Amino acid sequence: MFLSNSNINFTNRMLRIWKKAENHAQSSRVKVLQPVHLLTACLDEKTGVLGEISLKITLDKSLLKDVMEDTSIQHQTFSVFLNVQVTEEVKNVLEVAIIYMKKYNQIYVNEGHLLKALIKTNVVDYFLSDDNRKTILSLGTTSRDMITHIGNYTVPIINTHLIRKVNKKEINELVHFIGKNFSNEWSQTIREAFSLNKPPVYVAFDDNGDIIGFAAYDIYKNKKCYFGPMGVSLSNRVKGIGYSLLHHCLKDMSDIGYEYAIIGQAGPLEFYEKACNAVVIPSNKV
Repeated sequence: MFLSNSNINFTNRMLRIWKKAENHAQSSRVKVLQPVHLLTACLDEKTGVLGEISLKITLDKSLLKDVMEDTSIQHQTFSVFLNVQVTEEVKNVLEVAIIYMKKYNQIYVNEGHLLKALIKTNVVDYFLSDDNRKTILSLGTTSRDMITHIGNYTVPIINTHLIRKVNKKEINELVHFIGKNFSNEWSQTIREAFSLNKPPVYVAFDDNGDIIGFAAYDIYKNKKCYFGPMGVSLSNRVKGIGYSLLHHCLKDMSDIGYEYAIIGQAGPLEFYEKACNAVVIPSNKV
């Protein structure tokens, strides 16, 4: 598949979406990957928030087929990938999705970035009503609360080296780290946690003793059974640090006696799906 030759990282779900879109294109008479193939591939995926979206919007399949079989598209292609030609619009959508990934300080392009790029570049307006666009943006392109069962929690193999509970002498260092790498809102949330006798906050250090990540629970607006916030500096991701921080917290929460943990405003949904079998809590807003 063409993305395997790219230096851009994609989530596994995104790789499946691209493969589905590529298959749609190759099975058509035109054999050119168009934005509509990306949209239908997202709805075909049906995992994570995509399943929720596919239940709430309806596309005119005859209209989709007409566009997919429009042979005039052959004169508008840009052949840069390995297995299939793509339109200039698809190329632009991918570039915009990557911009969104970087804007959100993430390192993998996910379905949220793709959906937002499809909507904001207006390349699928022809197929979507205003309500459909609002539904996709609301359900598929924003952070979502997730839930995971920890009633019979078993601690997986995790890194315990240089990860421990924070101590109160580290408040300024930790707050500075969070403000620099994440947000002032998170900094304030963590600062308020230090008013507790034993702040339920874990920190990860590098070999030089510098903070490179943190995770907390039961501190956001005093909500119990609530995991977060959590963050790892950009240069230290994909090393298992976030996974280890998460499970240090989940173990504590299980030991307290919580049956479930709410993961608040999760951005990289697929990370939590894999790390602790979390699922998105359905929305009733749309």
